[in-house]
Order: sequence, then C-alpha cells, then structure tokens
Amino acid sequence: MSAQRPLDIRHNSAASRFEATVDGQLCVASYHVVNGVMRMHHTEVPAALEGQGIAGQLVRAALVYAAANALKVEPRCSYVRAYMRRHPETHVLLPNGFRI
Repeated sequence: MSAQRPLDIRHNSAASRFEATVDGQLCVASYHVVNGVMRMHHTEVPAALEGQGIAGQLVRAALVYAAANALKVEPRCSYVRAYMRRHPETHVLLPNGFRI
C-alpha cells in the first residue's frame, strides 16, 4: 500500500455523500439518514486509485460527521463494515443491537 495522500474531502449533503476528486476521478462514500441513523450503503473508488487509502479517508470523514451530529451508523456497505471492524473505537456509533 502506498502512503496516503491528504484528500480534499467534501460533504455533499444534497447528494448524501462524502466525496473527493483524485486525479480527475470522483471517489464517494454514500449514505441516507433515517430516524437519526446514517445508513452508509456505498463506497466507490475507481480501480486505478485503489490501494491508496482513499475509501478509508472518506469513511473516516463520514464517521466523524456522524459522531459530531449525534447520528448512529449502520454499515450497509461491505467496505464500511470492514472499516468499522478494524476500528473498534467506531463501534459506539452502531445502533443498539447492530452487529458487524
């Protein structure tokens, strides 16, 4: 894995996603908020950019936003679920009874 480059991550609330443009390509972590729960359902990084830590930075930004806004997080995307498994400190964001 190469060193992570700092990203300019934007919260595009109108599109319900966190996004960054890297080398002219859009990378996203998408969600929907339902009853105080951020349901993270899709993370996408173009194949040419995989392995650079971009998805992890997008997910981290989304989780920081959720925590700051008192939202719980349902990791419906397999990448988000794997990220949260690797970062036990994020488990406080899970809704009661939600298992990863």
